[in-house]
Amino acid sequence: MKIQVLGPLTAEVDGDSIVPTASKPRQILALLALHPGQVMPVPTLMEEIWGQEPPNSAPTTLQTYILQLRRRLGTAMGAGRPGAAKEVLTTRHGGYLLQVPRGAVDVNVYEDLVARGQSAFDGGDDEAAAALLRGALALWQGPALVDVRVGPVLEIEVMRLEESRLGAVERRIDADLRLGRHTELLAELTELTARYPQHEGLHSQLMVALYRSGRQATALDVYRRLHGRLIGELGVEPSPQLQRLHQAMLKVDPALDVVAGPKRGSTFDLYAA
Repeated sequence: MKIQVLGPLTAEVDGDSIVPTASKPRQILALLALHPGQVMPVPTLMEEIWGQEPPNSAPTTLQTYILQLRRRLGTAMGAGRPGAAKEVLTTRHGGYLLQVPRGAVDVNVYEDLVARGQSAFDGGDDEAAAALLRGALALWQGPALVDVRVGPVLEIEVMRLEESRLGAVERRIDADLRLGRHTELLAELTELTARYPQHEGLHSQLMVALYRSGRQATALDVYRRLHGRLIGELGVEPSPQLQRLHQAMLKVDPALDVVAGPKRGSTFDLYAA
């Protein structure tokens, strides 16, 4: 079986899709796929589908949805394997479990690559970090579960994954900046800061990339605009480390040069206290 949740939901057995068309069974499959090998409690599944006030018929209806998923599994696995669907989508005390290898679900491959990339980054191996994180991000085919109607449980999962994705992007850019790829990053960072107009980490990266590309005035303008936005929309000043980065650019601090830069740590923390 191969399952993808980083984008549209897909689940295939020997090339045959088992993804149901009805929205509620799709939610169940997505939630089970996000936790392969783990029992998903019935109350959690019911909360995802019906919220805090499930109808009296919820337990029976949930069983019907599980049977529908097993039928699709059984059809894809073939008549020569009776009972195989129950071995994959298993009933356990108090819940259900999708019994597939971790590597069969793209989110697990993604998270393993991110962990390895972070480890390489922390160890100062920027080439490996950039490659591993780039490979992890390449698994995304769009927003997580973009074609699934999400309830309260899946909504939290999707938010967690999107936050992880943004963190992986930021860390990969950190590695690329430490490798001296500042000019190549300018277009990507310009787009990212437009998409996340209050994200200080991305703005610090854009400032450093511009500065190292010989565009000090534009780097300082990025800070000016962010400062105005934070004051005007939130009533707060930029963080102390971003303020110190701004001052370092005004003073043309040699520590900002890529050769002199730290071999560990993020761009945002260049001037952390």
